[in-house]
Amino acid sequence: MFLITWCSRRAGGLAMAGTIWLSYWVISGERGHQLHGYKQHEPIDDSLASNAPTDNLLGPSNRVRVFAYYCLLIHLLVVIFPLRSNWAVFTITKSLQKMARIAAARDLDFAHQRRGSSTSLSSAETLTSSRGLASSSSSEAGESDIELSVDSEEPPNTILHAIVIPNYKEENDTLRETLEVLASHPQARATYDVYLAMEQRESNVETKAMLLANEFTKRFRSISFTVHPSDIPGELAGKGSNLAWAARQLSQRYTPAQRKDVIVTGIDADSHLMANYFTLVTTMHVAHPRTATTTLYSAPIIFDRNAHNVPAIVRVADIMWSAAGMSGLHEGSYVAPPTSVYSLPLELVDRVGGWDCDSEAIGEDLHMYLKCFFALNGNLTVRTVLSPVSQTNVTGGGRDKGLRGIGMDMSARYKQALRHMWGALDTGYALRKMVEVWRERKHTSRAIRPLHTSPNDSDRYIPETQLDTSNCNGFFSDIVTDTLEGPDYTRIFVLFHRLFEAHFLPVQMTILVIGSTLYLWLVDGAADAPGIGWIFGVCNVLRTFGFIEVGLYLFLYERFHKICVETREKEMSDAGLTKGMHFSHRAPKKNWIDYFMVPLVATVYGSIPCAQALIQHFWTLDLVYTVSKKVTRQRGKSVSSTPKIKVETMV
Repeated sequence: MFLITWCSRRAGGLAMAGTIWLSYWVISGERGHQLHGYKQHEPIDDSLASNAPTDNLLGPSNRVRVFAYYCLLIHLLVVIFPLRSNWAVFTITKSLQKMARIAAARDLDFAHQRRGSSTSLSSAETLTSSRGLASSSSSEAGESDIELSVDSEEPPNTILHAIVIPNYKEENDTLRETLEVLASHPQARATYDVYLAMEQRESNVETKAMLLANEFTKRFRSISFTVHPSDIPGELAGKGSNLAWAARQLSQRYTPAQRKDVIVTGIDADSHLMANYFTLVTTMHVAHPRTATTTLYSAPIIFDRNAHNVPAIVRVADIMWSAAGMSGLHEGSYVAPPTSVYSLPLELVDRVGGWDCDSEAIGEDLHMYLKCFFALNGNLTVRTVLSPVSQTNVTGGGRDKGLRGIGMDMSARYKQALRHMWGALDTGYALRKMVEVWRERKHTSRAIRPLHTSPNDSDRYIPETQLDTSNCNGFFSDIVTDTLEGPDYTRIFVLFHRLFEAHFLPVQMTILVIGSTLYLWLVDGAADAPGIGWIFGVCNVLRTFGFIEVGLYLFLYERFHKICVETREKEMSDAGLTKGMHFSHRAPKKNWIDYFMVPLVATVYGSIPCAQALIQHFWTLDLVYTVSKKVTRQRGKSVSSTPKIKVETMV
């Protein structure tokens, strides 16, 4: 079992080593045959026949065929990814534009009604118009079409939103700005329970949390903070550990009757969510009661705050990262791992035992998705929230510092890319969970306890047989039972395809491009005895087509970025928060260089950090969590006085 676990955690590194070995085997074989006076695919005369290798299963022709067809497979996968991203950004942009037209027409009609009425309206009322737009990518038949929901009334406020903001050494202004955006939402005081998930390793963390909680205590339904202890074995400092600890603490606040109406949302410290994000999640949660407790909601992300102040290579790297997340959010997709921001019902959090805190969970968004996916045998419902989440580009503080500043920003982005690629450990986690699904495929009954009462290793469910002999008023009185659907192997296959794309493809493509180039150089002018020359010709065409697809994505992204930043700017203006806030508007005339950065970005922020992560996994699974600098609206403005209002603390 130890060997299986060890190998699964290094699956990406082992695959990389295997591809390097295959390339070396083919190239060295060809080179060796040339040194003996012939090329392995040329006709061999009788005088050399005794030295010629036999064409058995592992013979030279067959090994070259394996190499060539694997090159073709990898190139096809490289082409599929931007195709999916292009379709996603096109459909999402189209839906957002439709929402903007409907909202503009409604605002115009509302303005006419207001001018014709003698009744004055408060500024708060002007912010409560519902602009619902939702896309559903669902496991239910008939629910894969885009849903446009433009409601005349706000959805019922019976659904509570537990918003967790995990952070570690984030600046006060970053957190304050995020809280101000959340507090500007019309439903914040009625339905938002905000939790600042802090880390004990940070100095003066309780004072920092108290100051922020005191400042916003009257602007939400509630605001609390939790502090993740630093002495728990196996739990690393970072977003996942803080989120896991906060979830266990907040779980205690909701009764069994309330839990079905609580949705937990995890966001980054710099994430700006528009007001309709939670409106859409509430609407979809209420509209689909059959799958309400087995649904995960995710939204596209956009870097639209300081993109104009970072080097083009950093800007394009973040655009492509956004494309990777968006590639699963298109119409009809039922495998859609979230990026940074996502929501799920508290009952689903109970079912899977909350968030994990070990090295494999450094990418907690993907890890939690996998945990939910396999806990439901692949039958997790995913719904896309068409309310793009604003993020900031990573910066190393290099603005206006010339070439040195560009290097600082690139270095900061590389550290983030390495952290993203460290998530390759999740492939091993998924492989082991797949084995569990197969072993338990005939046992679909599950017994689930509230998160705060379940053991720390609550990946394991309490067997239903234990419930038959237990006292319902005793230890098992808070347990609910459920029956799972059987494993959906089609969805599981698609999931592993997406994991291969994310964690294997960048390195595999680089190795095979280099290997095939060397091989073709060696066999130049030789007869194509194995009949594989056409394969490398097709690969060249596919590579060219792939770059064209990425260029098309950047072209389509222009419209997506425009509608997102304009919508956010209008909402922030209505809320009175635009002063000093950053909005990055794109213009093709100014951003033409972005199109030429794609090959460089693919190597610097794709292949190289991916290879580094896979190699380092052979001797360590731990990565020191570092916090990147983020642009803020009011840097330098902080509260320094001791709070006088008592604020609820959860430790």
